[in-house]
Amino acid sequence: MTVPKPTALTLVAHALTPALRGLVLGGDAEPDPAGLEAARELKLQAEVVYSGPERAAVRTAAVLGFEPVVESALRDREYGEWAGRGLEELLASDPQAVSAWLERPHLATPGGETENDVLARVADWLGDLAEREVGSALAIVHPAVVRAVVLYVVDAPAESLRHIDVRPLATLNLSHHSGNWSLAFTPLT
Repeated sequence: MTVPKPTALTLVAHALTPALRGLVLGGDAEPDPAGLEAARELKLQAEVVYSGPERAAVRTAAVLGFEPVVESALRDREYGEWAGRGLEELLASDPQAVSAWLERPHLATPGGETENDVLARVADWLGDLAEREVGSALAIVHPAVVRAVVLYVVDAPAESLRHIDVRPLATLNLSHHSGNWSLAFTPLT
């Protein structure tokens, strides 16, 4: 009987975009040049590299020296009618609906996804990745995807989302062995 090799996955939040800086929901903004320059400092290796479909994710991967496999499952949360609008603008136009959405992640924006929808999508992708037994993988994604992965791996409810802050170029290491994903803390070198 062959024992499958463990899968290691490093997630990287893509470089800063004007949308992230301005608290704009969704969209497909270009990354900031300074954010891409900062990404050049990351020293990452993997047998296979994935990214979300957003330009910022693909461009961050390119700056890191990779041509990623673009995975739609790794996309940012779908915001429906609120996509491309700033949080302040939305709060000014419909404060009750926005406050309810912020307080209850089980609610979807009009025409959008709930946090549980994102968690399910990410969990399915992680399950598929584990079956591929790639050894080591890297995924450059929107910060919302990193948060969803953390919630999934530690089996936390969607309400815990507000307690996870993922900044541009933040990295998260995971390992998969015997059917389970775990956070993998690494020492500073």
